[in-house]
Order: sequence, then C-alpha cells, then structure tokens
Amino acid sequence: MGNGKKFAVLHCAEDSDYVKKKYGGYFGVFVGMLAEDGEAWDVYRVAAGEFPDDAAIGGYDGFVITGSCSDAHANDLWICRLLNLLKKLDSMKKQVLGICFGHQILGRALGGKVGRAITGWDIGIRTVHFSSSSKLFASLKMPERLSVIECHQDEVRELPPKVEVVAWSNKTGIEMFRYGDHIMGIQGHPEYTKDILLHLVDRLLHRDLITEPYADELKANVDAREPDKEHWKKLCTSFLKGRL
Repeated sequence: MGNGKKFAVLHCAEDSDYVKKKYGGYFGVFVGMLAEDGEAWDVYRVAAGEFPDDAAIGGYDGFVITGSCSDAHANDLWICRLLNLLKKLDSMKKQVLGICFGHQILGRALGGKVGRAITGWDIGIRTVHFSSSSKLFASLKMPERLSVIECHQDEVRELPPKVEVVAWSNKTGIEMFRYGDHIMGIQGHPEYTKDILLHLVDRLLHRDLITEPYADELKANVDAREPDKEHWKKLCTSFLKGRL
C-alpha cells in the first residue's frame, strides 16, 4: 500500500489529557485513520507557532489540517501564517485535506466567507448528502448519504465559483467542498470516535459553551446512530494519496 510517501498534520489545537492518554493526541487519531504501510508522518503544531519551512514543504506528498477551538475567521498571528501557508500549498498543488476548522480555514484561503453558523452549534451524528452532480465519488462507489460526527459552531458560508460544493446537510449548507484535484474540506469529523465526542461535550459544558440540558440531550442520543467511519476512511485516504 505505502510507497515511501511523506505526510504532515498541521495541528491547530491543544490536545486534551484524555486524547493524549488514549490516542497519543489528535496526531495519533489522524495517523490511525489515514496512515498506510511505508509512509512517514510528521506533525507541526501550528497553533503554537510551529510551521514547516519552505525546504520541508517540498518533501511532503500531502497535508492534513485538524480541528481547533479557535475561529477560522479570526486574525491571530498563527492563523494568518496558516492562511499564507495554505495559499502556498495550493500554488504547489500539494494534496491538502481540511477537517472542521481545517475545512473552514481552507475555504477562507480559497476566497470564501467563514463565520458563526446561522443555526448555532452542531454536535452529534449527522447525515451528509452528496451532490448528485459531483463526479468525486464515482470511482469509490460511495453511498449518496453518510453519517459523520459533527462538533462545530462556525461554518463556511460562501465559496467562490472555482470551488465545488460536494456535500450538504439539513444543518450546514457546505459540509464538504473540493478545489481541483488537490484540496478538499470536510466540516464533520471522520476521525472522531464516540468517546472523543462525549469527552468534547463534557469539555464544552465545563467551559460554559453549551448548556447542561443540551449536553444531557447529546449524551442520551449518541448511541442512537453510528458514524460511517469506514466509508469516510476510504474517502479521505483515497483523496490524500491521490487515488481519486
């Protein structure tokens, strides 16, 4: 499967103690979903100011941008640096996969508009519908709908015509987009497990970002559905490895 390719995770958040202990941090979560034999994977903690230099960038076959507690529409120094890096990766036609915050910051880098979701928080397992006009999934024989774990209060509101919207849900109009053959954003979290979601609900409640009744409702409903993790894994790895 692997052929000596090299990938990097652009880590946009701090790892919780829980995720560090159980999964080796979110870097471990992404490697667990995406890595194949023979590949090398590195991590750059961009939220802490750690970025690959120009010489290193050329050595990677692809990049993954993680979720974050930060706003993709903010102008923190590291976010502005990340936007510049993403524009550079686009010009180099590097494979780039953005998840949640990564999806949003990619949308912004491509000229789209990002902000607070009009419909508020989206947390839980949601059905995503794929555009019937998109040719993205023809080779993968993907279902027309997939369930995915969501946890976000921001969204990509608008994208320029050059970017193809390939999926939507009844909560979010742009669940997924693609630009050329080298950039793809996914609003949901294909890499998440249910225990990570439950841990996040507790963290959000502890920080007073969601109410206790809402947290109780989310916990009560988490076992009602399963995310389509294997389909998402196939989709993400196929895109990142240039097999679509």
